[in-house]
Amino acid sequence: MNLEVKSLSTESEITLDLFGMTCANCALRIEKGLNKQEGVQEARVNFARETAYVKYKDSIQKEDLYLKVKSLGYSASEHSEANKNISEEKHREELKKLKQRFIISALLSLPLLYSMVSHVSFLSFLPLPAVFMHPWFQFLLASPVQFWIGFPFYIGAYRSLRNGSANMDVLVVMGTSAAYFYSFIFSLLVGIQSSDIFFLKIYEHAEHLGHSTFPALYYETSAVLLTIILVGKWIETVVRGQSSQAIQALFELKAPLAKIKKQDDWVEVPSEYIKVKDWIMVTAGEKIPTDGIVREGESSVDESMLTGESLPVEKKTNSKVLGGTINGNGTLMVEAEKVGSDTVLASIIRTVEEAQGSKAPLQKIADKISAVFVPVVVFLALADFLLWLFVIEPGNFSGALEKAIAILVIACPCALGLATPVSLLVGTGKAATRGILFRNAESLELAASIDTIAFDKTGTLTEGKPFVVNYKSNVDEKDQDKQNKILQIFASIESGSEHPLAKAVVNYAKDKSLSLLPFADIVVESGGGVSGKVQDWKISIGKLSFLNSNNISIESDLQELASDWERKGSTVFYAYAFFDNSNNQAIFALEDKLKQGSIEAIRALVALGIKPVLLTGDNEITAQKIAEKVGIQKVYASLLPKDKLDRINELKSQNFKVGMAGDGINDAPALASADLGIAMGTGTDVAIETAGVVLVKGDLERLVDVIKISRSTVKNIRQNFFWALGYNALGIPIAGIGLLAPWLSGAAMAFSSISVVLNALSLKLKKD
Repeated sequence: MNLEVKSLSTESEITLDLFGMTCANCALRIEKGLNKQEGVQEARVNFARETAYVKYKDSIQKEDLYLKVKSLGYSASEHSEANKNISEEKHREELKKLKQRFIISALLSLPLLYSMVSHVSFLSFLPLPAVFMHPWFQFLLASPVQFWIGFPFYIGAYRSLRNGSANMDVLVVMGTSAAYFYSFIFSLLVGIQSSDIFFLKIYEHAEHLGHSTFPALYYETSAVLLTIILVGKWIETVVRGQSSQAIQALFELKAPLAKIKKQDDWVEVPSEYIKVKDWIMVTAGEKIPTDGIVREGESSVDESMLTGESLPVEKKTNSKVLGGTINGNGTLMVEAEKVGSDTVLASIIRTVEEAQGSKAPLQKIADKISAVFVPVVVFLALADFLLWLFVIEPGNFSGALEKAIAILVIACPCALGLATPVSLLVGTGKAATRGILFRNAESLELAASIDTIAFDKTGTLTEGKPFVVNYKSNVDEKDQDKQNKILQIFASIESGSEHPLAKAVVNYAKDKSLSLLPFADIVVESGGGVSGKVQDWKISIGKLSFLNSNNISIESDLQELASDWERKGSTVFYAYAFFDNSNNQAIFALEDKLKQGSIEAIRALVALGIKPVLLTGDNEITAQKIAEKVGIQKVYASLLPKDKLDRINELKSQNFKVGMAGDGINDAPALASADLGIAMGTGTDVAIETAGVVLVKGDLERLVDVIKISRSTVKNIRQNFFWALGYNALGIPIAGIGLLAPWLSGAAMAFSSISVVLNALSLKLKKD
């Protein structure tokens, strides 16, 4: 039995928090190692967030993943809300250690840094104590920096080489070790010649010594380099901690406590204890602890933190409220509808985390570059060393070494690894605060290239709450009982459909105080209509073509009236009910209001160079009227779901980058086929799950933000690539020809990482 159960279970997913990474190559190594682990289906490591997403077969345990990460020289633990505090504590501890190491390293390196002025002729007027230039004085200061402060780099380089790859640590260790050991060997030889091996001795007549008394050594190079690199590491770690502020802010939206009704009393409990159907009292100014429905009271609720809606939303009986939003000046009695991981807030957090943990196509390019970058740089440094030593300046070992060290140091690929993920963290976090959810990084990148967006009408451009404006049946108008009976039957069969038009008929019947009857044998044809039975009545209701396909003919006078309604801009559908030779027919005219902001949104998208297209199952006349109101010129009407799919594929075949915005089940095929699916958060679960972008509130003005945020994020990533690769492209040749001292190379390398993260953070300041 156990074996059978195990075979049915296929795979699991887990997100890990990773510890000990020092650069992008570390992330690549962990990713490759996990992907090679037997039973792992997919592994993605995000260096900026220090997490790994792993999909694995149930033939292995998550403990196997921890052990694999440990074998690579790092540590891992499961990422969860409960584990969040542990991760934060480890991050704070890492920052504290980095700060301590930097302070000690800076104090030891400052005298060495001061001694560097001896290499700059225009600063030779500065007083320079002879002791600062003494080989053994420099040795005593540089050694703790090299082997104590720099010990983590040695560990990282060892792990990297042991696993058959090379990372930034390898370059740092090679460059600083070459400088240090060259200087040590030279110091030792000088010490032997001067009988000053074990004791620091200031030579006689030291006051007469010039700056060139001692040979050129590179203790200051190794020590100052490590100090500068630590500065970059410290800043990177701070930024990585701050880069997930969007998720942290979302976590903090949760109300820690809730007042729930227990018999006749209100009891305050942790919000995690809320169950579906519990009644919750939310007083003025309090956070709403979970998703629910208002049962008593009226108030305005600030939903800006989830939907980006700047104005408070009025709530009354039967209104839906979201967990994490803030109640205004009234008291609400809310019945819990969704709790825990099922709430909208939990879904947003989950989606943002998944998006920030995924990789954009641009990041994959960076990963490929990083994988070969270090070996190439080592080769270039060695080649440059040999060229200087044997060709350009034969026998000048120290000069050749200095240039090789400069190449090794300036080429560290850390900034390249940060270029994409840090920008994605900021971009997706910024989008989330505006009620926009990118399901993955690829969707965010794709949105920047979209030049055409196809819109569904109902629920996308319009509110999706159509209402019946006209109704006519072939039943004798004087027979009110039969009129009501037929309408009741039509509404009853429509209650089995989720389509907005069906709900409009149900509401129309309820407004006339007609109750719904049980239905049976219901068949829903997407984009066509509904058929089934109510009591002994056989019913079909939907488009005229749907009824005709079922060999049902509608009376000509009803068709003429329907055409007149359509010319006035109404959506019309037809209904047929048959029982005991009674052939009853009816037509419904429905209208829907444009969403507030639809006209402005389309206008703004056109200004951004986006071509809007309308795809709707509605009739041509109604579709054209809606299109004219919002400013859409290209219209495809009377479409079935397959037709919408065909139109999307047709646009793609014309080399357009196509987005599809929709909200219904019938939009799902088109959403999936489009380059970018954009779902209204107010729509069906199928549409939301199919799309790459979700607008939480279904507000089209947020679609404008999607394009703007995506474009600014992709632009930011490309700028980061320029900063990351520009330093190397410019710095390696300059270092190779001897115009860049090693310590300047280190400063340039550190500044490249700092410039990347600062540029990414500038996204927060953009008012897109």
